[in-house]
Amino acid sequence: MFLARVEGAVVATKKDPSMSGRKLLLLRPQLVDDQDPTQFRSGKNTIVAVDSVGAGEGEMVLFCQGSSARLAPSLKGAPVDAVVIGIVDTVDVLGKQIFTTQA
Repeated sequence: MFLARVEGAVVATKKDPSMSGRKLLLLRPQLVDDQDPTQFRSGKNTIVAVDSVGAGEGEMVLFCQGSSARLAPSLKGAPVDAVVIGIVDTVDVLGKQIFTTQA
C-alpha cells in the first residue's frame, strides 16, 4: 500500500466496458521526507486509480497497485492497475503526527 494526495479526476468517455461507471482519480504519491521526517514530499509521478471508497480532491488516501488492486471485490476481471482503498485520517511517524484530516 502507498500514500497519495488526490490531485484531481480523470474523465474518459470511451473506455473498456468493464470500467463503465467507475470514478477515476489522479493521485500524487506522498513520501516521508528523508531530511525532515515530520513532513511529506511529493513523488515525481502521477497515477490514475479507480476510486473504491468515495475519495475527493485534496484528500490523503491509501492505494495499492498491481495484482493487489484487482483483489478489490468490485474489480475482479477489470483491467485495473491501481485502486484507492482508504481515506487517511492521520499519519504518525517516529511518534509524531505529521498528517491529520481537516475536520
